[in-house]
Amino acid sequence: MIASEQVRILLVEDDEVDVMAVKRAFRKLNIDNPLTVACDGIEALQILRGEDEGTSLSRPLIIILDWNMPRMNGAEFLQALRSDAELRNIVVFVMTTSNDERDRLAAYERNVSGYIVKSNDESEFTDIIAMLQEFWCRVQLP
Repeated sequence: MIASEQVRILLVEDDEVDVMAVKRAFRKLNIDNPLTVACDGIEALQILRGEDEGTSLSRPLIIILDWNMPRMNGAEFLQALRSDAELRNIVVFVMTTSNDERDRLAAYERNVSGYIVKSNDESEFTDIIAMLQEFWCRVQLP
């Protein structure tokens, strides 16, 4: 994959410990994809729409989305994302602590590519990130 085609990752996560876990997994797996972090759905939309000073994300792009966040949760974010003609086809994976069937169904109703329940086990968490990397390295993204 040439550098201009490198997949950018937007992590939408309000928990700093989880952000650090993702960064640690990236380092452990030698993932050098650009990683941008937004603390909630509002900030993520500002970044995606180019309204955030100094942050611009070009495509290809994948979003890793926490479900339970303040200000704008995952469901609200996905509703806004899917309603925006410029953003609606971005690939989104939900990565959350919620194992609630209602949350899972709500996410898939908003066309997520996967719903992943976070693991506290570092090895399992690293395996999840490795699986996501395998996905973005193998598929043709919009």
